[in-house]
Amino acid sequence: MAAEVLSGAGMRVDVFDAMPSVGRKFLLAGRGGLNLTHSEGTDAFLSRYGSRREQIGRWLGEFGPQQLRDWAHDLGVPTFIGSSGRVFPQEMKAAPLLRAWLHRLRAAGVVFHSRHRWLGWWQNGPALHFETPSGAAIVEADAVILALGGGSWSRLGSDGAWLPLLAGRGIGVRPLRPANCGFDVAWSQHLRQRFAGAPVKAVGAICSAPDGSPFRREGEFLITEYGVEGSLIYSLSAALRDCIEATGSATLRLDLAPGRDLQRLTEDLASPRGRDSISNHLRRHAGISGVKAALLHECAAVADFADAAQLAATIKSLPLRLLATRPLDEAISSAGGVHFASVDANLMLHLLPGIFCAGEMLDWEAPTGGYLLTACFASGYIAGHGVLRWLGAARAAT
Repeated sequence: MAAEVLSGAGMRVDVFDAMPSVGRKFLLAGRGGLNLTHSEGTDAFLSRYGSRREQIGRWLGEFGPQQLRDWAHDLGVPTFIGSSGRVFPQEMKAAPLLRAWLHRLRAAGVVFHSRHRWLGWWQNGPALHFETPSGAAIVEADAVILALGGGSWSRLGSDGAWLPLLAGRGIGVRPLRPANCGFDVAWSQHLRQRFAGAPVKAVGAICSAPDGSPFRREGEFLITEYGVEGSLIYSLSAALRDCIEATGSATLRLDLAPGRDLQRLTEDLASPRGRDSISNHLRRHAGISGVKAALLHECAAVADFADAAQLAATIKSLPLRLLATRPLDEAISSAGGVHFASVDANLMLHLLPGIFCAGEMLDWEAPTGGYLLTACFASGYIAGHGVLRWLGAARAAT
């Protein structure tokens, strides 16, 4: 996106990529249908960025969800709003969009250099040092935009190897941490063997941040051999991860019957069991069966089944203890990176004039749903215009 802004202003632009081809993580994002952005209102949209709402709100004020949809349409890729409010290309694929985009960039004079891995600055000077199949390459530029990604899915290029390079130049960075990730749970052998891979649908989930702030979401997630993952878990992963880091574990409270309030559920469960087993009673009077019943037996105390009121309360708030996040490389995205205090409003590093940062390498995070891609596009747009302003000011000064 930065290259598009700059080439559109008549600048000569070279893009260096460590991988054999560009946009590999972008293509991965489109594997299940490219979720470009979201159609929800501005306040709700900005709330997805948590403590970085103010900074990213400024980016989106310049290039937000509607501008992103218009941009895709200009590339010949119309979009539509799905039933969840998420926005997708009409063909639900990333490849046609990437092809059209690269064609336009090359037509504008942008030159792409593949298999060029950035190793830092040559002899601590201003020139960039790259490792290439033919040996070292030294490149000088009037301005540089670093868009080096986070630390998830390292096989696609974003391995976080740049952190010590920037830290070595005095740039403030935070360690990369998993975001939109799964969690480890100490399942019993029975649950692991019988239900690994089973989806848990139509549930609510409640957790608390380290400061006690409550979060509630509804949706579905997946039981895995190691624990849990899926969209509902990802939507709460930041708070859960922070809680684990602060206290050593996190408790996710599941509402296995979100369509019934506590009073109604208590009354239903108080119905005489007769000769029904507890499993049949739960299925008939609470709609709890299969994997939900397995979770209830896994996490509830034996005494909870003896009283209808207590059983109903447990079903509405079943404690699931999460022990750890899954490894960073498995996460959909990452948190941490370059401090916002290290860059100005144009995303230029205070300590390295002419060097800009964009994308996931900055210290922000967001849930899945189009929020990650939207902010990445916007940051490139901001950085590109920042370069134009900086070069203009530099030339005016001379």
